Amino acid sequence: MIPLARKLQEADNNILVGSGRELQQFFRNELSEITYIDFQGFKPSYSRFLPQYLSLLLRTPALVFQIVSEHFRLKKIIRENQIDILISDNRFGLWNRNIKTVYVTHQPRIPFPEKLRFLEWTGIVFHRFFIRRYSFCFIPDLPGKLNVSGRLSHDVKLPGNVKYIGILSRFMFGTLPGGTNKADFQHNVIILSGPEPQKEILRKKLVKILKDIEPCTVILEGKPGSSSEATRTGNIISYNHLSSGEMQNIITSSSCIITRSGYTAIMELISLNRSALLIPTPGQTEQEYLARYLSEKGWFITVSQKSLDNELVFQSGKSTDAGELISESRILLENALEELLK
Repeated sequence: MIPLARKLQEADNNILVGSGRELQQFFRNELSEITYIDFQGFKPSYSRFLPQYLSLLLRTPALVFQIVSEHFRLKKIIRENQIDILISDNRFGLWNRNIKTVYVTHQPRIPFPEKLRFLEWTGIVFHRFFIRRYSFCFIPDLPGKLNVSGRLSHDVKLPGNVKYIGILSRFMFGTLPGGTNKADFQHNVIILSGPEPQKEILRKKLVKILKDIEPCTVILEGKPGSSSEATRTGNIISYNHLSSGEMQNIITSSSCIITRSGYTAIMELISLNRSALLIPTPGQTEQEYLARYLSEKGWFITVSQKSLDNELVFQSGKSTDAGELISESRILLENALEELLK
């Protein structure tokens, strides 16, 4: 959402951000002159033991309630704030016939485990039902063989209002404030993200392996709203939160990168022309598929969390075809926003 908001600001649009309060500080660190609306989305719960798809299935009644309630609450928000266009990130209930609405997703096909793949059509039909209610569906990827999401958004029948807008990254457009030159500071980087308890489980496993290894390891904890001061224990340096400029400098000057295989993290690394070791969140079929798909393309390497032991195979180098991906993405995004703003 950040690169979309920045591009719309450049076109002299007034931007409002609706989110839960825990995310608002993150947006405040990235965007200026923004109005904020408390508009909490659906919070999926995760288990130490159950796969993600099963945990989500058990919470289907809560999801349905959220879709209905946010759809009716949206009417009041549109009226009170005189909204012309609404862009939502995978929120099924934020469509409205009186304004332009955009649904953003990278997975019209929700991946199922191999043994349950015959049921994937249910998720496709579910997604298609909601996509048709929006003015547009934006997919942050490229439409051809050169793509990032693979079968999540390709080789699947899509409604006519779907547009590929290229990969989105807050690092793609212009110079970011808050950065310092750390080109001579060589280190490894761990980028933490995603739900607990798996986030802390991964952190402990990686710290155990890397605490006595040179060069030092920088952990980006992903805790917006917290202090940006560094803490150090041995060879481990931790930051709760950094500005985009500071984060970019740390990533680009690192020797090796370790991260989850979330789609946003992957797009940001590609935009910086960096590769990484991807460790998918256990039971999160989307991340497991993306890690496997992109490692088969040779862009990244991957290892499962349960197979982490006392050694890690680090990956250095650059993501294949990053230049072409980025240049085509810029064109696709410009064209999509031009049509949206007509």
